[in-house]
Amino acid sequence: MSIKTVGTVLTRTLWARGNRTPPLAKSPRVNRLSTSSRVLGKHVEKSKGQSCSSDSDRPSGAEAQSSSEAPLKGGSGDKKRLKEAVGAPGVSGVRRRSFTSNAAPMDQTSFLWSRYNDLKRLVHDLIPPASCKSLNSSVIYANNEVSLEEVDIYGFDYDYTLAQYSNALNALIYDTAKGFLVEHFKYPEGIAKYEYIPNFAVRGLHYDIQKGLLMKIDAFHYIEPGTVYRGLSPVSDEEVLYLFGGTFHVPLSQDSGFYGKGPKVKQFMDIFSIPEMTLLAVANDFFITNDIEYDPVHLFKDVSEAIGMVHLKGYMYKWIMQDLDKFILRKEETDAVLHRLVRQGKKLFLITNSPFSFVDKGMTHMVGKNWRDFFDVVIVQADKPHFFTDCIKPFRRLDNNGDLRWEKISSLERGQIYKQGNLFDFLRLTGWRGSKVLYFGDHLYSDLADLMLRHGWRTAAIVPELDHETKIVSAQRYAVTLTWLQALTGLMERLQTHRDPESKKVFQEWQKEREELRVMTKNLFNPQFGSIFRTCHNPTYFSRRLSRFSDIYMASLSCLLNYDPSYTFYPRRTPLQHEAPLWMDQLCTGCMKTPHLDDMASIR
Repeated sequence: MSIKTVGTVLTRTLWARGNRTPPLAKSPRVNRLSTSSRVLGKHVEKSKGQSCSSDSDRPSGAEAQSSSEAPLKGGSGDKKRLKEAVGAPGVSGVRRRSFTSNAAPMDQTSFLWSRYNDLKRLVHDLIPPASCKSLNSSVIYANNEVSLEEVDIYGFDYDYTLAQYSNALNALIYDTAKGFLVEHFKYPEGIAKYEYIPNFAVRGLHYDIQKGLLMKIDAFHYIEPGTVYRGLSPVSDEEVLYLFGGTFHVPLSQDSGFYGKGPKVKQFMDIFSIPEMTLLAVANDFFITNDIEYDPVHLFKDVSEAIGMVHLKGYMYKWIMQDLDKFILRKEETDAVLHRLVRQGKKLFLITNSPFSFVDKGMTHMVGKNWRDFFDVVIVQADKPHFFTDCIKPFRRLDNNGDLRWEKISSLERGQIYKQGNLFDFLRLTGWRGSKVLYFGDHLYSDLADLMLRHGWRTAAIVPELDHETKIVSAQRYAVTLTWLQALTGLMERLQTHRDPESKKVFQEWQKEREELRVMTKNLFNPQFGSIFRTCHNPTYFSRRLSRFSDIYMASLSCLLNYDPSYTFYPRRTPLQHEAPLWMDQLCTGCMKTPHLDDMASIR
């Protein structure tokens, strides 16, 4: 059973049941925090013709019941009179016997906890084991409709696109940059004692340069509580509010600009930036722990320069070329993708910031010595994102030794290698424009943003983190926890019209449990910062940019092998907030999204 089906069944069942749940004999608080307990019982079947009125959310008193209607004598046989209300004008019906329940009315607290327990039983009943195994990391996800049949030209970045790197590279970048920080920038020797911390940071985080804070921001520029770190230690929500003037909001004027670089806040969008974030946290932690006064702005600039030196001095390129098998992953799959596209008659091109010697070594390892025959155009050291925005730098051709030639470039020829250049000359010389071009890259800003917004190319984002995230989302523990979190939130939303003191105490306990569930789901992804795609309830800033700058996204280029060359990717139509009550397949909100006006009368 899918999560969508679970949501539909749970929502309809709750509305059908109304207030028929009897008070529980035992304490209503028993096991309310357990999201993995045994199923407590089978839910009651829906009553035919059950009303969905707002009264179902209020405790009711005794109900009157009538005896069977007595038969009438007369004629050749007995006939029953049609059911009519006793005492109606002009009707002389037979009065029915009535019975009144002697049960005491349910008190407000018992009513709320009975609804809570009833909902929790339904959540566990409706999510059987392995109900959420439909996700896998080999799927391509669509933000926009894309037909591969209309795509004639495929373009690629190199690093983390054609070549996928292992996590072992991050530790080497961190250690080398840490050495530069101590030796070149004369930072204290104590920083060198800090080992690399795998999985401390995640991609897409923001860094406040002046305050020295690493944090996660959602799509609406709000800091997610519990995800702010100074050094290696979390910062309390109260201190965050103080530091940001009584709000979690980061103004647009301070936030990162179009390419993730703001005057006061920078976003780390590159996969290569994970070692940089870790080194920033470690250096901050050293100064704070040892009570040494320092300037966070100077620290940020020095760490950034130290990381840059690793790339500029060619250390990363040397490590990878010395042990290609250790650092390059999925090489057979990259080879299979390129062969398949060429067989289909597609044109291919490569635009990368990496140097030719490095690309040549890696492509030869993955595809073979004739790798250049696969591409119609190869451009190295392109200087993206400026390649897509400037129109000044001309193309230069490289000879077989990698040396620059002096001739003017009037055409881009197959089998040749070109350096620098700009997209405007590229479009003029190739004529490749619009939606018939699909470009793959891992950096949302440097690789994809300008191509989508300025030039109308189709774009595909490579997001290796999907491997990890889809495994978490597919786990039974996550499914049960998330479903109960959604159901509890819906229950609180629906029943918040009860504002007496007893109800407020119940809601405080529910709110505490809701916060615990949110922390639990966050920690399943990363204990410090959670998922790269979602905060507590909103998409992250990274996720919003992903949907803005990519038509499709996937864990690796090899996902293309699972689709026919004429396949069309369709984005799922999800309800807007004002459409949600009309969509009965919401994800287990527990009840309708918006209370009826009758329920709101006490508020007005």
